[in-house]
Amino acid sequence: MVGKKSGKALRDEGLERTDNNMDLSSWPQIPAINQKNYYTDYLKRDDQNLAFRLANEEARTKMTKTAKDRDRALAMAKPEATEAEVEADGDANMEDADETPEETVGSKVIVIHVGSQNLRIGLSSDALPKTVPMVIARKSKTSESEDHDEPRPKRMKREDGTEEEPENQFGPEWSADFNRMSSELKVRMRQNKRRMLPNSKDMVVNYNRRQRPEIISEHNDPSRVEWTELSNPPPEYIVGQDALRIPDSSKPRYKLYWPIRNGWCNETDYQSKTMLYLDLSLILEDAIKNQLGLTSKKDWLQYSCVFVIPDLYDKTYITQVLEMLMREFSFARVCFIQESLAATFGAGFTSACVVDIGAQKTSICCVEEGMCVENSRVNLKMGGQDVTQAFVKMMLHDHFPYSDINLWRRYDFLLAEELKKNLCTMTEANVSPQVFDFHLRVSGEDTQKHTFRAFDEVHLAPMGFFEPTIFDNDHKLDGRRRLIERSVDIYDGQANDPTSGAQSEIMTALAPALTPNGTANAEPQAAPSDVQATPSRPATSNPLGRVQEQEATPHSSVAGSPAPEVAATPQTAGANTPAVSAPTTQPARQAMEHRDDILPVYALDNAILTSIAHAARSDEKKMRDFIGGIMIVGGGSLTSGLNLFLEERLQLPPSRIRQRNHDWSATQRPETHSWIGKLEYDRLGHRLMAYKCMWAY
Repeated sequence: MVGKKSGKALRDEGLERTDNNMDLSSWPQIPAINQKNYYTDYLKRDDQNLAFRLANEEARTKMTKTAKDRDRALAMAKPEATEAEVEADGDANMEDADETPEETVGSKVIVIHVGSQNLRIGLSSDALPKTVPMVIARKSKTSESEDHDEPRPKRMKREDGTEEEPENQFGPEWSADFNRMSSELKVRMRQNKRRMLPNSKDMVVNYNRRQRPEIISEHNDPSRVEWTELSNPPPEYIVGQDALRIPDSSKPRYKLYWPIRNGWCNETDYQSKTMLYLDLSLILEDAIKNQLGLTSKKDWLQYSCVFVIPDLYDKTYITQVLEMLMREFSFARVCFIQESLAATFGAGFTSACVVDIGAQKTSICCVEEGMCVENSRVNLKMGGQDVTQAFVKMMLHDHFPYSDINLWRRYDFLLAEELKKNLCTMTEANVSPQVFDFHLRVSGEDTQKHTFRAFDEVHLAPMGFFEPTIFDNDHKLDGRRRLIERSVDIYDGQANDPTSGAQSEIMTALAPALTPNGTANAEPQAAPSDVQATPSRPATSNPLGRVQEQEATPHSSVAGSPAPEVAATPQTAGANTPAVSAPTTQPARQAMEHRDDILPVYALDNAILTSIAHAARSDEKKMRDFIGGIMIVGGGSLTSGLNLFLEERLQLPPSRIRQRNHDWSATQRPETHSWIGKLEYDRLGHRLMAYKCMWAY
């Protein structure tokens, strides 16, 4: 056994301790906490929560008021009455008060849903909302049709300035796409044993070439339009349906402004964001007064407001809306709810894949147990107005008799919307050469009755949801971020708008990679200033078949890969999966959701599959539930047969896709903690959103 070494031996071996017992640092040493006595209740009790304290204060105030009313009743009782009689009378009065009928649940809650083309507004207790055009007309030197030299849709001209033939007015690429889609439709109809005349297109063109309008005098027109009459002096602005009925040649001239375009704030037509938000406020104020009958702003203090926002929103827009509702409109409380969640509330579903097809925006989101699945949110910049414009172009291509149609003119825009609503269909059985007519009504002119024939145009125009190359996507990004800055985090300066894995995957498939200096790769088709083309649609897939195959072969995944955070190479979707990006060694990309040079336009069926894949996350049961619970809402979903066509496109069993006529949410009892009150907003401002939203803000 080795004994203890002496100090001399340690010194000789270099192991002797030579320090002088000084501290290693001059910083004060904090002793460890004695765990036996350690205790704190900071933010552990409910009464330390602001919302809980305010609710208690409200209950205490109500109880105090009831006691004061009781004391007042006792004081005003007869002097000769005994105390027992007074108490009995007070109890009887309270019972009578309790028996009085209470107001309808939701009758003091205003629900507002702002869209690109229409505003839906109503009380939460209403079965259906009021629909108002989301437009305001202001005095101007010229109208919007006079501001644009070229008609809409834009036609090409020859070198000598004369007009091209209708078949060549929209360029060879568009004509080739239209003819290809027409040929594919004929093949499908033959495969489905549907009869079709071989010269149907020639019949339509020859018939339309010979047609001349029939003139009907205004006093013989039973359905003449009531145009908006200007008062004297004329107002500075006109809102809603009356604005659309102002004649283009009115004196003075009025110009239409749409505050929301493609689901974003309209930064193209406005010169300042102050005017943009002012017009938004005026439209909402007019709708509350005229549609809900609340003409006095003093009454608004008694009402709460539920504001429906997009699933993928801009925080700057939400902050401004909250300021408007609390300060200008003086609502008692405000609550925000996402579109997809509102749609499921209105339909009475707890879980669904919501496809909201609006006028200029299509959003897709999977809702599970009353919560939106964050990574499943998709926002596409296409909608019903794109179908309208594509339908007009197709009809002009086939020698539409009213060749002078111009969607910048108000009466032509309303006419085109009416024709699309009445004629367009996704049911192939209704595709045949048919004769239709319409009445062209212009202020101060006689009515013209036009007769025309249409064939496959009524089907191919809404087919643009699945073939987006037929849409006109050239100017949808004009003015983006010109007036309104992106919201950024106050600590690290990074963009903090909500993101989504499904949206990132779609944007990655459409976008070029960025080089280290922040520019796009030098490829002809990948210039940042150009709108990226939509990849051609792959062969239709059968998601249910893939799920069933998964049970027998568990080694492969049904879900797409999550959105890459590093460089990625876009891959075209295969026959069995949506487009998935694979990591490579290319330079890192900027976050796809924060690229303002990429237009998210993608085939609708592929976008639905991408959304569901990110929501299910390789869970076969969730995949099966979402695919079997697709619900399409919005104005664009009213196209006849769209749900059946989408089922066939996705190869789903019949009656799997539910189609609703409206996406109104009967939000009568929002969660108590999600309301934002005046006192809270005065103290904390828009920072409350992080604590009050029903989702991760």
